Amino acid sequence: MESKRFSKEEIKTSIIGKLQRHFGCEIADATTAQLYQALASTVRDEVMARRTASRGERKKQQAKKLYYLSAEFLTGRALHNNMVALVNERAYREALDELGIDKSLIFEQEPEPGLGNGGLGRLAACFLDSLSTLKLPAMGCTIRYEYGLFRQHIVDGYQVELPDNWLENGNMWEICRPAETVEVHFGGYLQEYHENGRLKYRHLDYKTVQAVPYDTPVLGYDSTMVNMLRTWSARSPKKIDMQQFNRGQYVQALEEKELCEVISKVLYPEDNHYEGKELRLKQQYFFSSASVQHAVNDFERTYGPRWSLLPDKVALHVNDTHPGMAIPELMRILVDEKNLPWEVAEDITRRCFAYTNHTVMQEALEKWPEDMVRMQLPRIYMILQELNRRECQALWNTYPGQWERIGHMAILAYGQVHMANLCVYMSHSVNGVSRIHTDILRRQTFKDFYVREPEKFVSITNGITHRRWLMQCNPGLADLIDEAIGQAWRKEPERLSDLMPFADDAAFREKFATVKLQNKERLSSVLSRVQGVSLRTDAILDAQAKRLHEYKRQLMNILGILVQYNRIADNPNYEITPRTFVFAAKAAPGYYRAKLIIRLINAVAKLIESHPRAREMMQVVFLENYCVSAAEILMPASNVSEQISTAGKEASGTGNMKFMMNGALTIGTLDGANVEIAERVGKDNIYIFGLTAQEVEQGYSTYHAHEVYETNAEIRRVMEQLIDGTLCPENPRAFQELYHALLFGDGGGMADPYFVLKDLPAYIQAQTALSQDYLNPDKWWKMAIINTAQSGYFASDRTIREYNDKIWHLKELKL
Repeated sequence: MESKRFSKEEIKTSIIGKLQRHFGCEIADATTAQLYQALASTVRDEVMARRTASRGERKKQQAKKLYYLSAEFLTGRALHNNMVALVNERAYREALDELGIDKSLIFEQEPEPGLGNGGLGRLAACFLDSLSTLKLPAMGCTIRYEYGLFRQHIVDGYQVELPDNWLENGNMWEICRPAETVEVHFGGYLQEYHENGRLKYRHLDYKTVQAVPYDTPVLGYDSTMVNMLRTWSARSPKKIDMQQFNRGQYVQALEEKELCEVISKVLYPEDNHYEGKELRLKQQYFFSSASVQHAVNDFERTYGPRWSLLPDKVALHVNDTHPGMAIPELMRILVDEKNLPWEVAEDITRRCFAYTNHTVMQEALEKWPEDMVRMQLPRIYMILQELNRRECQALWNTYPGQWERIGHMAILAYGQVHMANLCVYMSHSVNGVSRIHTDILRRQTFKDFYVREPEKFVSITNGITHRRWLMQCNPGLADLIDEAIGQAWRKEPERLSDLMPFADDAAFREKFATVKLQNKERLSSVLSRVQGVSLRTDAILDAQAKRLHEYKRQLMNILGILVQYNRIADNPNYEITPRTFVFAAKAAPGYYRAKLIIRLINAVAKLIESHPRAREMMQVVFLENYCVSAAEILMPASNVSEQISTAGKEASGTGNMKFMMNGALTIGTLDGANVEIAERVGKDNIYIFGLTAQEVEQGYSTYHAHEVYETNAEIRRVMEQLIDGTLCPENPRAFQELYHALLFGDGGGMADPYFVLKDLPAYIQAQTALSQDYLNPDKWWKMAIINTAQSGYFASDRTIREYNDKIWHLKELKL
């Protein structure tokens, strides 16, 4: 069955008809919300027509299917993205223009899905886009969070968290599938019994939570291929206790329902207390169990109980450790429900699962208290015990007598369940997300596992979908590229390299610069409307946009800005190239130091604004409530991309790729994907500074922050300004905690563990060189064009092909 594109007239007719039928109004009377509903449902009709055209093909062709399990899918708004994927954006724009509808206002009506927070979730969303475009059968699986992380507002320099009720007015794109609801069980106890001579376990007195699936279509570019993002919503099977209600015990009557449904309420509930940690455990098991149950049920409907075939038809991918409970859950289903012998079930499970690690930070390698897992998931805990017993026996045979080494690798050790060890042990493939990250996994994080099974570890560098991060968010640049090299790059992003000769074309450089200026003006207009901030569009736009964490070193950035401010304030003849520094970041609600850094950024912004000369050359802006839609406006406008994490700490990063694709130059350390970006563009087209990962590792035993403080007068001064009232006259000690952490450390720990002061002089030097280069337009725009031209390698289509070649082995559907 074929699917055609809607024509301009069909789109107009559909919008008018939907307004009349659904709202009883004409265009002139419709609210922006009603106009959005009419337009979005028209686009949805076209998307679902594509879905109908390819529905059932995967089962007909008996193709293997990937289930990509991730706690986050930071999808961004779908309306504009679907127009691009339909390759019908022009018809929609013309229809809206002729109907007198402002498309930008309509796009802004769409709520930002609160299904993710940072790079982990955005990567997962890019992967689904590429999987659909490459016609590879897949389903993304996560929780249908009712509330996102939070909406960020800055009040008097402080981050304030507001509820992100993104589902308040419904979600136009999702389809509820109540017939595919599954049960997930918590608590209770186990009872042993024998059946046909086999020891089995009966789970009793458990609490049931229903997992109700909602599917959101993910359309491939210029294709009838539509994969689904499945989000699971927690529902109580017991809606209300009428006896309690009729006795006037209204709160108690609803208590069980609320306790069940809180599981899918909020993305990343605060876990610095027992209840929060327990809720996170429930969340992770909830969506892992529901997803695995669905995968098994779907397989059995298609192939029957041919369980030896499962790894050939089902791939289960664990995106970081959050969905790791899916591993013992599949064991539970195969052993308890399908009656497979343990050894057979373990072999099948291992051949089904693959694991992507996203961090080398020890605090981010998840661990659960054994007692908590035993109480909430008694059968899962028993399975983990047996997996651990078998693993430790195998390790003893390899490393006899080396108890400490075995304990370091064990699934259960020191009273905790080590999720990363579980994922490595029970997966047939483990990958890092950049070359340097994978090297650190092999040499340090999972060294002992690598020694035993080196073939299991592979490296696959992250990627981004150029369809959203260039074609959609930067149409001016996309059209300019079309004009220069044609449209082949839209389907083959590696063809962006055809732009390389145009870096030497003066006319093209001028057009490239004009597009950048137009994007700055768009950003300035949005910031003026939303935050009341006006940007200088003739200044360098320098952006650091990422989750607020000490290793990402927003603190180093703002201290470097303070050094530049001091130079201007002290010397009436000192000048710098005008620059606007944009920070965009959310700090976790319980991460006090990260929130203090946000306050510091805003304090420095206020200090600069109060100085007549400094404000002519510098501006610091904190972009509130950073999200996908904000990134789509910020990244095309930026000249400089701040990728300044402590070397060896950032697994890959994808913001670096998005900025690069939009013609921003990177200033950064040799960390994550920066290493490979530097190789692609050449050392003359990127600003690399600071310690290497190896030097950082050595520095843990040799670096003393006080030596930098004592020998560098500029650094000593900015450190003193943290505590002398310069930044906060009403509370001079407001930033004492940062001062203390950088010079003395926490609780006897290392001072400045992220090497902020150590790398700061080299960072300032690199910034000075960058400012000088910006004054040479021919050189600057040549460098910018080279960055865009070399960004095609970092498209997620390439990443997904590598995953498929090395790990999944899916077959492209013939449509």
